[in-house]
Amino acid sequence: MPMPGIQDRHAADQSADDLSAPAACPNCDAAAPGCSHCGTSGHHHHRGLAALLPTSHESPREADGKHSNIVFMGNPNVGKSTLFNAVLGSNAKVMNAPGTTVLIESGNLDHHDEQWTFTDTPGTTSLDAISPDEQVSSEAAMGRAGNPLPDVIVAVINATSPSRSLYLLSQLIDLGRPLVVAVTMLDLALRQGSSVTLEGLRTLIPELTFVQVDGRTSAGKEELLQAIDSALAASTTSERGSSPFTAGDQMLSTPAPGRQASQREVSQWIKSTADERFDWVAGKVRALDGSHPAAAAVTLSDRIDRVLLHPISGIVVFLAVMYLVFESITTLASPFIDFFDVTFRQWMTSGIDAVFTTLAGSGSLDGWFHALLIDGVLGGAITVLTFVPPMGIMFLILSMLEDSGYLARAAFVMDKAMRVIGLDGRAFLPLVVGFGCNLPALASTRTLPDSRQRLLTGLLIPFTSCSARLSVYIVLAYAFFDRYAGLAIFLMYVASIVIILAVGFALRKTQFNDLHTQPFAMELPAYQLPKLLRLVKSVALRLWAFITGASSIIISMTIIMWFLAAIPVTAGAAGTNSFGHVDAVEHSLYGVVAEKSAVIFEPAGFNDLHASAALITGFVAKEVVVGSMAQSYAIDDSGNASEAAQGRGSLGKAVRGSFERSSGGHASAAAAAFMVFVLAYTPCLATVAEMKRQFGGKTAMQSVAMGLVVAYVLAIVIFQIGRLL
Repeated sequence: MPMPGIQDRHAADQSADDLSAPAACPNCDAAAPGCSHCGTSGHHHHRGLAALLPTSHESPREADGKHSNIVFMGNPNVGKSTLFNAVLGSNAKVMNAPGTTVLIESGNLDHHDEQWTFTDTPGTTSLDAISPDEQVSSEAAMGRAGNPLPDVIVAVINATSPSRSLYLLSQLIDLGRPLVVAVTMLDLALRQGSSVTLEGLRTLIPELTFVQVDGRTSAGKEELLQAIDSALAASTTSERGSSPFTAGDQMLSTPAPGRQASQREVSQWIKSTADERFDWVAGKVRALDGSHPAAAAVTLSDRIDRVLLHPISGIVVFLAVMYLVFESITTLASPFIDFFDVTFRQWMTSGIDAVFTTLAGSGSLDGWFHALLIDGVLGGAITVLTFVPPMGIMFLILSMLEDSGYLARAAFVMDKAMRVIGLDGRAFLPLVVGFGCNLPALASTRTLPDSRQRLLTGLLIPFTSCSARLSVYIVLAYAFFDRYAGLAIFLMYVASIVIILAVGFALRKTQFNDLHTQPFAMELPAYQLPKLLRLVKSVALRLWAFITGASSIIISMTIIMWFLAAIPVTAGAAGTNSFGHVDAVEHSLYGVVAEKSAVIFEPAGFNDLHASAALITGFVAKEVVVGSMAQSYAIDDSGNASEAAQGRGSLGKAVRGSFERSSGGHASAAAAAFMVFVLAYTPCLATVAEMKRQFGGKTAMQSVAMGLVVAYVLAIVIFQIGRLL
């Protein structure tokens, strides 16, 4: 019988022909080699999964003796990634697994006179993968699909749930590679009443090395490195092991030289040994004798879970937490954004002015090169910096929620609602975060374990109505729907949700028709207090990755926009226009592009230079749409106390006049269409850069194209319906 917490994912497909009696141990004739009767581990026979490893494929250490590959394996939520980051620190980097879009972390560590490469794989419960992320883990452990053979596998197990961890460990033993077992949460298991001890585990499986670790405090780090070193040294002087599970041996053959075993062969072996493996795990758990707390004992975690996992109170708590997340991003980040956008900009501008004045005199401040540095280069850099506060706050909150154990419970609560569009509960958090800022929302998709769900969620996030769009809604709502401005703004958020559901459903039926939501089974991590040092390191690494990945694209596009606005196409009203000195936007190349592109918006009712110019500028950042409109109308009320005042003031009057002319007298319908277009098309250039960083350039372009198409179609539909009402 399978132990609680372990699910044979192929049991329903397993026939009697898949199983055979276990072979006898060659030393004691017990049921299987590796049994506890004689202690033989079968380490001198190439059986099991070890027989399926690529026979002509060397590990890095086998190739040069100076470089070793260490792979971290473990179930989800066992503290594997926390331990990995404790070992590597700032040396870790995020990358795609070979030939996939699945994100893994990797990093090098110089140890004595050798270089060790560590790889942190996605959490998995079995080497027989059913998702792309689990496939990456399986292939990394087996040295398949472009991965080098691991010189050492570090199996991370959770002492609070040994049965689940031992099932994967039994498969890793099959591989016959040097193996070190890192035991996490041993202190928590003892507090819960468990009798699991390190010595007990060592006695249970004496052929393996067990090390107690705590990734949050880095406790046991040196012992783990020493155990890896010993495993590497032992691997050069002894034969590698093979499987203690032999039921499937007669079905398999060693791959011919140069040929890798197929995934079908791997799955066949695992399925054929499933019953034997469950018996092995059951025996080990029985031997631990009381490794779980008494069933009658109700812990504080159980009491908290009764509230957080309840179908009603759990949703209420989750929505409250998400509200706090949203408020934190939009409210706490605001002073820091203002600092970079106003104070820091003034400091830098004054500094640049001083340098120019010192080197070339005050007259140089009117030159085009000075304008390029201030409005182009500095403007782009400031744009990047304004995203650092919300990104940092988002990363901090996510890390706290994840480390505390709440994030897994939130995913469980929202699972049913998300299945409508082919996602599970874990995808709800990034979508909610998107209503604060799309950028950290995209970054937070890294918490999703399945790469296909991660991609679908990433494509939907740009349709969440971020806070930057709100300024546009307010100006237009008060300009056109003054008495019902609040309702108009609320309907924009309703429209955002409807668009997400509609686009998600369409993608599920087309591009993601292979995305089959699996039953959402996960082990809930224990509640624990996040460690400050780890939070700081995690936030710093993620922020640096964003800055280095997105800054070049944002600054480059800002410079391009500046050049378009700096190139005159007419002499202007006074006949004095020159490069870098254009009196009005319509007299620049940027204005010409905006005017030509305005024609395509005629069916949507805003065939207007000022509107199209604002949309082009809004592609860089939605925060500047209102300012762009005020600039193009040559109106100096953009500094009013609120967007509502701008909507009621001269800017609102100018926009109403333009839309009245372009829409043929249906200005309100045109305004509604414009607001929906702002909602649906690309949020900002930084989002495109982050999309490219997370999913690649092709996906980023798909997102931009999809947003433009959805925005354009909806704008036309809304205007055409509105003009009939």
